[in-house]
Amino acid sequence: MKTANPYLNFPGNTEEAFTFYKSVFGGEFLDVIRFRDFGDNPMGVPDNELDRIAHISLPVGPGNVLMGTDVLASWQPLNVGNNVSITLEAETDEEAATLFDGLSAGGRSKMPLQRTQWAEKYGECADQFGIQWIVMYTGNVEFSLGKAG
Repeated sequence: MKTANPYLNFPGNTEEAFTFYKSVFGGEFLDVIRFRDFGDNPMGVPDNELDRIAHISLPVGPGNVLMGTDVLASWQPLNVGNNVSITLEAETDEEAATLFDGLSAGGRSKMPLQRTQWAEKYGECADQFGIQWIVMYTGNVEFSLGKAG
């Protein structure tokens, strides 16, 4: 496995929270992607939420990245318990499938492992203990402002 990093969900104040974290940890944001940046709105985000943060990342030491997003009110309520996930970046698509299948066994798949604009394999699940996981294998996908390569 390449990395395991925390992924934080916020109810619309991700930018404010990450500006605070940047003041504490220092460094520069690696990514700041808004839902609007996906171009033709493939996720069906309501117009009033397009400027929310889809993804932001801040290095917090060698090899560690703090990541976050605004959870859209139109998608799901944000509660303590679903406001933090652990993101696993797999070395191969086979490893991603093994990790996802193992973690979701006895739990529930929130988003099946599938190709996205930002990864060859990406999925979200909760394990049998209620811990939220994001499993991904970026592979050859190069994401840049709504364009996958």
